[in-house]
Amino acid sequence: MSPEKQPTPKRFLLIFNSPPYGTSAARDLLDIALTCSVFEQNISLLFLGDGVLQLLSNQHSAPLRQKNLNALHSSLAMYDIEAVYAEDSALTYHGIEIDQLQINATELNTDAIKQLINEHDVVFTL
Repeated sequence: MSPEKQPTPKRFLLIFNSPPYGTSAARDLLDIALTCSVFEQNISLLFLGDGVLQLLSNQHSAPLRQKNLNALHSSLAMYDIEAVYAEDSALTYHGIEIDQLQINATELNTDAIKQLINEHDVVFTL
């Protein structure tokens, strides 16, 4: 019997470009990321525009009657999701310093973002 060849994991890039609350987009993309991770796919997260607001600590979502994303972000490392990127111009626009983010992220400029997108097999955005 010949050993079965394991399929090569796909490289998934999930692009978050909406604010943390008001729609289910942020939560839905995080659910997709966790699901892909369970199937041992390579996951990268990219936060653009208002999406960088999702990465701020101490969010208070109870008045909005939505689940807080901070707890979900904290669990990413348990799912081996460590490739997290944030658009540098969006951080600047919102007056956010990289050390204010709840999870470690790498700042990327426009050219680096284009390269990152091209390096992935599958790209999701909502």
